Amino acid sequence: MSLCIFGLFLFFVNEKSFADKGRKYYEEAGQILWDINTDEKVIALTFDDGPHKKYTPDILDILDKYNAKATFFIVGENAEKYPELALRIHEEGHELAIHTYTHPFRTNVSNLVKEIKQTHATIFGITGYAPVLFRPVEGQYTDSMIDAIAKEGYKVVMWSWHLDTFDWKSPGEKKIINTVLKGAKPGSVVLFHDGGGNREQTVRALKKVLPELEDQGYRFVTISELLEIQKLNKKDGK
Repeated sequence: MSLCIFGLFLFFVNEKSFADKGRKYYEEAGQILWDINTDEKVIALTFDDGPHKKYTPDILDILDKYNAKATFFIVGENAEKYPELALRIHEEGHELAIHTYTHPFRTNVSNLVKEIKQTHATIFGITGYAPVLFRPVEGQYTDSMIDAIAKEGYKVVMWSWHLDTFDWKSPGEKKIINTVLKGAKPGSVVLFHDGGGNREQTVRALKKVLPELEDQGYRFVTISELLEIQKLNKKDGK
């Protein structure tokens, strides 16, 4: 009896936490981006969980030094705490995107949509910019969530699976550096974090990753720029 109950528990947890439709379906539908196929040496750096009063300014300074543009998937309540940082991100040419309002690890569709709308309103209120991109917490989603997000007009953005730096675990700056430099290829999307904890390793790693990728000929673009390249490639039949 206890095994049956446990089995039902696992079924409902999995049913609520994961999508039945796979990556191929969502890429073809144009609803989720992981990375793009391109010969152009472009790479998209993304940062989750900010803005943070210490680490976000440090990261912005490094990006500015290398004329690198990035996409920041921000937590709405953090943007309300530090509106000047959300505004700086926008004014320095980076892309602001949504990563929920309170960063809930598990939620239902209606609450998720509410959090997205609340963060959208926060970003627009601070910057006048209307964000179009969303990244789910922990990268977890269901089919019903994707449908609801698409109906609201947002595109979901994940990351290249081999380019999750796991910097939130503080694995050491060398490991972060190696993950990025070994995994980088044209059209990749890299996952970093500028908030949610101690990000000293991320900051130190970026100081070495950016000049190295620059030397390799990479250009650092926002997610929307990456999507535009994807669109042009499809138009040209690439």
